[in-house]
Amino acid sequence: MNKNTSIGAGPLPKISTGDFTHDLDLAQEELHELLALTRALKRHPAAYRQALAGKYLSILFEKPSLRTRLTFELAIKQLGGDSVSQNGPIGGREPLKDVARNLERWTHGIVARTYSQQTIDELAHWASIPVVNALSDLYHPCQALADVFTLLEHFGELRGLKLAFVGDGNNVAHSLMLNAPRLGMDFAIATPPGYEPNPNVVATAEALAAVAGTKLSFTHDPAEAVEGAQAVYTDVWASMGKENEADERRRAFAPYQVTPELMELAPPEAVFMHCLPAKRGEETVDEVIESPRSVVFDQAENRLHTQKALLVMLLG
Repeated sequence: MNKNTSIGAGPLPKISTGDFTHDLDLAQEELHELLALTRALKRHPAAYRQALAGKYLSILFEKPSLRTRLTFELAIKQLGGDSVSQNGPIGGREPLKDVARNLERWTHGIVARTYSQQTIDELAHWASIPVVNALSDLYHPCQALADVFTLLEHFGELRGLKLAFVGDGNNVAHSLMLNAPRLGMDFAIATPPGYEPNPNVVATAEALAAVAGTKLSFTHDPAEAVEGAQAVYTDVWASMGKENEADERRRAFAPYQVTPELMELAPPEAVFMHCLPAKRGEETVDEVIESPRSVVFDQAENRLHTQKALLVMLLG
């Protein structure tokens, strides 16, 4: 990539892998370029309203969605493109490799929200068009892009910040863990025993942190995680597909609820983050999510803007 690429003047940045199946499909330099392009798109949306003119995307959702589906559909339309969609299992009626090769004949890209990362990877393997991971069991990279852009807007600089995640070591935690060190941020996560992040993702994140000179810490103590953190993040205790574990998880995660008292252990400037939907009264409470420290609806809005930048870099 050309480090001197001028956003809004001259060639737009591109994603070298051609897909966005997980967070590291964006090289570190490309991640910074995407954040810069997001700022330009958000400030001057009219300048990009034909960026996807004549482009059509396939939207495949195995899981229900509000923010992901609507922000992708709006992003495509606001960039001058259009989309077709299908709900339900991907590759249920026919081999997934056949689905991929049909879609590449009709559309210019695939946005997929799936139960399994393997589905995303297989789509990308067989399709010659860009594939975007709109959520899988391992990663939620589009959410993480909106999250770090929200922090950049709020603090003006990411380097030197500490992001604390309290709760399940899930797909959102994985994506944040992979992005934080590449942006100069420390990352801490507090989980109940037995709910730690995937060890392979942890090993990758630790290698990234070692290169970046940032801190990555793991604990079972929420207070330890949020100490010194400029952002305190949580998510639902039982994600879609794990509803059968809900009662067991409520018992295990009860000490990990983000309360006003826990937020008070963070610095005064600390913000509260949640990818939504939230189960108020479980992972957090109204007094936190409705407080002036909450940026949850900024995160939701920024899903639109970061995904527009992502689509422009893949297809524009």
